[in-house]
Amino acid sequence: MDLSNLKPAEGSVKNQGKRIGRGQGSGKGGTATRGHKGAKSRSGYSKKIGFEGGQMPIQRRVPKFGFTNINRVEYQGVNLDTLQQLVEDKKIKDTVTVDTLIQLGLCTKNELVKILGRGELKVKINVTAHKFTATAKAAIEAAGGEVVTL
Repeated sequence: MDLSNLKPAEGSVKNQGKRIGRGQGSGKGGTATRGHKGAKSRSGYSKKIGFEGGQMPIQRRVPKFGFTNINRVEYQGVNLDTLQQLVEDKKIKDTVTVDTLIQLGLCTKNELVKILGRGELKVKINVTAHKFTATAKAAIEAAGGEVVTL
């Protein structure tokens, strides 16, 4: 084997077919498969996103719907069964704060955290978060833990 008989691996090179727009002798010169006149035949053509050939686009045919409250506060939910799993995996011991949850990747530093009541808690832990559901609060206190609202 030497430089004169090197070949690319089988199937790695795709045949590009006929090169268009390279003169009359190539058989694909002239209009270069673009047809005659019109926007699509010109260089620099690009249609707008959602353009439907002049027909009224779907995003304008469908009526506006609903309402977005600009004062809505979004919370990142963390369930009790998630906290129980973290205790079993020895990732948390007796206290859970927002910083702990950020380090474990359950929320980001800009999110507000709400503890939700899915699952059950078998260990005594002190939980600090921005908000708690009534069932979560009851379950934590029933397990002997403490609830601190930020």
